[in-house]
Amino acid sequence: MPPRAKPSIAPLELLSDIRNLIEQARHQAVLAVNAELSLLYWNVGTRINQEVLKNTRAEYGKQIIKHLADSLMLEYGSGWSAAQLRHCLQFAKIFPDAQIVSALRRQLSWTKIKTLLYIKDDLKRSFYLEMTKLENWSSRQLQERINSQLFERTALSKKPEETIRTDLEQLRQTKRVTPEILLKDPYILDFLGLKDRYLEKDLEDAILREIELFLLELGAGFTFVARQKRITLDNEDFYIDLLLFNRKLQRLVLVELKLGDFQAADKGQVELYLRYLAKYEQEPHEQTPLAIILCTGKKQEQIELLELDKSGIHVAEYLTELPPRALLMQKLVQSLEAAKERLGNAD
Repeated sequence: MPPRAKPSIAPLELLSDIRNLIEQARHQAVLAVNAELSLLYWNVGTRINQEVLKNTRAEYGKQIIKHLADSLMLEYGSGWSAAQLRHCLQFAKIFPDAQIVSALRRQLSWTKIKTLLYIKDDLKRSFYLEMTKLENWSSRQLQERINSQLFERTALSKKPEETIRTDLEQLRQTKRVTPEILLKDPYILDFLGLKDRYLEKDLEDAILREIELFLLELGAGFTFVARQKRITLDNEDFYIDLLLFNRKLQRLVLVELKLGDFQAADKGQVELYLRYLAKYEQEPHEQTPLAIILCTGKKQEQIELLELDKSGIHVAEYLTELPPRALLMQKLVQSLEAAKERLGNAD
């Protein structure tokens, strides 16, 4: 037998370019198929809904879905189960506008859409929808953020509903986040692995070891700038625990770590740091620097009287262990109710 010819080796740059073209085409094909499937599911749900509305019997909807599923699975397989038809029906009910669906199906996968369908509160669903598009969350990331009560932990959720709607509409139109959308309370830092007893330096060291996860918990667009940044005023040295930059807000963000409760005296210290950053570090195109004070506790009345938001200071608790979901939800509900009560009294 004649010796087998050795395969020729393509030029590396050419091979890389062709691979990229193939991968891009595959990705676009997947997106196109997903968009068509999502539209199909919406059309199916719309048609089922039209049929159900024709009949006044309460049980008719359940019956028709079961009969449809039995017939469709025989012909098209298990992908058309009763559960899938209920997803389609929910899709059509939550998003009745064909134009919105036309855009949505190109922006999000069916798995992400399906996750959003079962968020009952309209504002909360809008928040997760816009943030998923903005930050390009995976299906798993979206579910994780819902599970961690991300919306309830944002400063935005403490505002009147009309303000929330306005901010979300602004986000939808401009693709620009506001501090209220980005800032949270509490922050969940369970990934740091800290136990009951630790020092402030232990907290800072743990954050730096897990800086990527810490920045993800803070929100979109944060990058690390410095640790223990020294600033000198009148021959006296001061140190900022962590200095970050947020690309979406276009602001420097300083983070101060406190082991105990927030103290009123902390305001003056942090305001000094903010004014220094604004004067000596802020670039002409950037917005005014912000501060996040992370503490283990805070007294809401003190924070209100100090009007910290006017100084660009956000005080938030942090949790080094993730509490049971029910306990976290209870705490957040109490916080939201207190915020609504304060808003009512302000009126």
